[in-house]
Formats: sequence, C-alpha cells, structure tokens
Amino acid sequence: MYAIISDIHGNLSALGKIDEDLRNYDIEGIILLGDLIDYGMQSNETVGFVRNNWSDKIICNIWGNHERAILTPDYDHFSSSRGVECARYTASVLSPETVSYLNGELDHSGTNELIIDGRKILAVHGSLEDPYWKSVCPDNVRGDYSPYDIVLSGHSHYSHCFTKFYDVDDPVMRNKKAVTFINPGSVGQPRNHNPKAQYALLDVSSMNVIMRAVSYNIDAAMALYNGQVDEFYKTRLKNGV
Repeated sequence: MYAIISDIHGNLSALGKIDEDLRNYDIEGIILLGDLIDYGMQSNETVGFVRNNWSDKIICNIWGNHERAILTPDYDHFSSSRGVECARYTASVLSPETVSYLNGELDHSGTNELIIDGRKILAVHGSLEDPYWKSVCPDNVRGDYSPYDIVLSGHSHYSHCFTKFYDVDDPVMRNKKAVTFINPGSVGQPRNHNPKAQYALLDVSSMNVIMRAVSYNIDAAMALYNGQVDEFYKTRLKNGV
C-alpha cells in the first residue's frame, strides 16, 4: 500500500493526524506531490516533521508551485495579491534547514516517473501542460498520458479518481489503454467542501484506491493565524473552500 499525499501547506495539525491514520495500514512507500509549505502557519514545522519522520518511506518528493514560487523566487503566477503577500511572508520565515531540505531533497521539475509492480506511474504536481500551475481535471487532463498506467497529481485541492481510455493498437485489449488518474486532495487546505485532512492510499497490484478524509483540530490550526497573512487563509479551513 502506498500513501499519496499532496498540498500539506504548512498545516502541522492536519499532517499529524494523517501520520496517525497511516499507522493503521502497511505502508510500503509515501509519494509526496508538492506544496509542503505556505498558506499555513507552520511551514518549518511541517517540513521538519516530514524530514524527521518519513525519510525512510518517501519514494517521491517533488516541488509544487509554492516551493517553486518561493525558492526561485517568482511570484508572477499567483492569481491574487493576497497569495503573493502570503508567499512572501512564508519566504521571510523559512529557516535555513527548511530551505536546504526543499532545495536539496525535492525534485525541482515538479514531476517524477516510477515503476511499481510493473506499472508505469507519473507523479506530477499539476499536469503535463504545466507541472506547477495547471491541474489535471476530469474534464480536461491537460496532456497525453497514454504512456502511463497511473497518473498521480495534486495542485487543485480537489480529490478525484477516474479512468481515461486511450486508443491504441492492441486488439487483445480491444484497442484501448486504461490510465487511472488519482488526486488525493489536500491535507492542509482542502477546497472540496470537506474540511478534513485528505489523502489517498493505492494498492498498485490490485489497483484498489482508498480516499481518506481524517478529522483534525481545525480550531487549533486557525488559532495560529495572528494577522501575518490575509484572514482568508484562516477562515477557509473551517468549511474546506
């Protein structure tokens, strides 16, 4: 069983409950799809937790758009001024240890390819069209994923699991190639109207996918905001929007 985790966004309270939930499963590896930092008030603590507790399990760890924006730095792609201001605040408080980990241990391309149980897997923060800023969506996958068996993506903060069939020359399989797309949702900033911390579990051999939503102390996470960034990032936690 593999844990697929994305968009933690500096929410240590949510991450801690995900870690507790993982102990109920036999986890062979952890796949991190980016955005460990920003929006939340505990980016350093979140990175420290990942570094200190999951290093022996992580098999994929890629930059998200927030790592790229803050560490490059390049704030031009954010859709709002409050997003820019929040990212600049996060950049101002990142510790040297955090910066070193994000620069040294994460893949800067925003993508990674894996082979597990003979299946070819693409891990991407966004999509092939834009690994950082454009999401895979059920109605627009933004790229040709026919070489892969499984596509794991984040960025949108909306969980999904669906199969797309590509036309191929394979009469045995009725000239179709199935590709499974999985977005685990967001651990620390969900936007699918479910405020719980979300991630996914994947059994590659059976192709069983479990979408998990775990309760955590949202009030404690909200209490950490003391005017450093726009209140929007605090209040949205309550409703998962």
